[in-house]
Amino acid sequence: MSATMIARDLAAGHGDRTLFEALDLVVAPGDVIGLVGVNGAGKTTLLRTLAGLIATESGSVSLSPPTANVGYLPQERERRAGETVREFLGRRTGVTAAHAAMDAAAEELAEGKPGADDRYSAALERWLDLGGADLDDRITETDLGFATDLPMTALSGGQAARAGMASLLLSRYDIYLLDEPTNDLDLDGLARLESFVAGLRAGVVVVSHDREFLTRTVTKVLELDLAQRQVRLYGGGYASYLDERERARQHARDQYEEYSDKKEDLLERARTQRAWMDKGVRNARRKATDNDKHVKAFRGETSEKQAAKARQTERLIERLEVVEEPRKEWELRMEIAAAPRAGAVVATLREAIVRRGAFTLGPVTLQIDWADRVAITGANGSGKSTLLAAMLGRIPLDSGDRHLGPGVVIGEVDQARGLFLGDEPLAVAFGAAVPTWPDADVRTLLAKFGLRSAHVLRPAATLSPGERTRAALALLQARGVNLLVLDEPTNHLDLPAIEQLESALASYTGTLLLVTHDRRMLEAVATNRHIEVADGKVTA
Repeated sequence: MSATMIARDLAAGHGDRTLFEALDLVVAPGDVIGLVGVNGAGKTTLLRTLAGLIATESGSVSLSPPTANVGYLPQERERRAGETVREFLGRRTGVTAAHAAMDAAAEELAEGKPGADDRYSAALERWLDLGGADLDDRITETDLGFATDLPMTALSGGQAARAGMASLLLSRYDIYLLDEPTNDLDLDGLARLESFVAGLRAGVVVVSHDREFLTRTVTKVLELDLAQRQVRLYGGGYASYLDERERARQHARDQYEEYSDKKEDLLERARTQRAWMDKGVRNARRKATDNDKHVKAFRGETSEKQAAKARQTERLIERLEVVEEPRKEWELRMEIAAAPRAGAVVATLREAIVRRGAFTLGPVTLQIDWADRVAITGANGSGKSTLLAAMLGRIPLDSGDRHLGPGVVIGEVDQARGLFLGDEPLAVAFGAAVPTWPDADVRTLLAKFGLRSAHVLRPAATLSPGERTRAALALLQARGVNLLVLDEPTNHLDLPAIEQLESALASYTGTLLLVTHDRRMLEAVATNRHIEVADGKVTA
């Protein structure tokens, strides 16, 4: 069915901190609205509010028709213990919940409860609309590359991304709310996602930090501007949004400067007029012995005229339309601290084989030399992360040899951002990684990465994925490294932070191993070697 979502006057915040307010949005059939803003601006909060998972602080969200099916796909794919891939797909498509509602209504119908026939009819219609009648057949026809009776917890990161992609392709919602669907997708998955979104007649609101994906898919952009505390909807695609936003920001700066200059000119004029008036009064007093009444009258009139001019100028200042100064935006300034160089050979694998269940990587013979800048690409599940783990000693080899060169200092941003998944506060987890740093220095550095007092005392695991990624990047600045390993570093990062990371990589002089499917990053970061991984085989 064609469905429309209407949000009016929405507001949200954390404690006394406002994220957004007075937000109006209409999501009509065929709309693909890109939701953008820095990490912490409230993008996920807004999606969850639209999905009905968070109560509105103010305003309302309505659907037309009210029975429309809204699908929310969160950025972190929850892997429930004991849940198989097939069960995961049923849950994510909404079919499992719809089937349970239909069974409950059927029981009420059998018991003869009042209104049960209407409830059963509505539940059946919802189940059919969500594609429940043929979901099993469609799952069977889907080429996942692994069995659907496997538990989700047994899948690799790449396989989990494939399952998440399949859940989207199998879904039949009337409105889609997609939170970072591009994370972890390989190039084939990105192409399929773009094709899927472009072919939808349903309305879509999507959060993504993949610039190429946004450029190819979105028809409008909703910006949550945390710095200016404003919400703006831009018509046109992503490239048009970037141009229009820059023009709007320049216009705001020009307006404020014009207002500020005009106000300062009037204030200076008023000060001068008051000074002239005061001088006239003093002169009149000094010459008070002059008995010529005409001279006295003239001096009095002159002072009155200056006072009137000053009052007129002050009224002009009061009537000026106030233009607020654009708030200075927080900007990440990132550097990667370099340790002294390692030896000529940084890492080697010789006839190395790793077996993980039915998957085998290798045999791999590979040498990474000092200052190599290596792009590692390959489809999801091909073995890229396994290759990195084998090279760095994170997992044991089943056969073969590995060696890290003398003086190698590793700095790593892994897919799971694993260092910051514990229950200890962020400041404690970060401080443990740099034990020589005083607590005050840790807090100062984290603040530079947008992680302030509200973040550092929270359990690290409660931070958003973007905040954990910022913490991982801050660690690279805290301790010098000469072997930098980045496994999908753009996942969960906002666009300004991605651009800062690209800039930092340009000046980094050590050895770099980069795994990414971000097409813009692959173009922006200079590399001198390319390693392709396919089905456990490595081609250098």
